[in-house]
Amino acid sequence: MKIAITSEGQTLDAAVDPRFGRCGYFLIIDTDTDKVEALQNPGAQQTGGAGIQAGQLMASKGVEVVLTGNMGPNAFQVIQSAGIKVVTGVSGKISEALQAYKDGKLLPTENPSVGSKFGVS
Repeated sequence: MKIAITSEGQTLDAAVDPRFGRCGYFLIIDTDTDKVEALQNPGAQQTGGAGIQAGQLMASKGVEVVLTGNMGPNAFQVIQSAGIKVVTGVSGKISEALQAYKDGKLLPTENPSVGSKFGVS
């Protein structure tokens, strides 16, 4: 299974980024092989459409679950349409969030956790 976690850095020791569409990085972890891919978020500095672009990127990478602090309505719609599960309210270190998900302590979210344009500087 491929799990994407929004991240402030490129390693499992980095903190979970509370933003989805404008996070610094996505860490994509393949739980079958333990391979970790760090992707710099191409939409981090966009003025609009960052969440939609990030959602499309997750779908193109074959991600099945996204762990993040928050996700707005446009990104949530794209993610749901792709059949990807979303867990919001995630914080702490990437490695801890990943383990909590594997242990069944983090459950999928049914709705966006913030309004549109959340995370715009």
